[in-house]
Amino acid sequence: MKITEEEIRHVARLARLSLKDEDVLTFTRQVDEVLSYMEVLNSLDTTGVPVFRVPTLAENVFRADAPAPGLSNEEALANAPEKDGNDFLVPKVI
Repeated sequence: MKITEEEIRHVARLARLSLKDEDVLTFTRQVDEVLSYMEVLNSLDTTGVPVFRVPTLAENVFRADAPAPGLSNEEALANAPEKDGNDFLVPKVI
């Protein structure tokens, strides 16, 4: 076995997960299967195999970061439930 129940419990504690004993056994078996398969993949000879690149022509779809005029104080406060001059009034949070 590549991973122990204690390691699964430790990771669960770090992730703040509460696992039942049967869940720990299930996850231990599943993670062990994944790690065993990774060992098989690591044993393959990949000499001469080109690095895989995602064959898409995707570009950055975000808009250009250009300055633009913002809202005026009146526009920003237009739908405020409560305001005091140029300020929003909000409940005090402590």
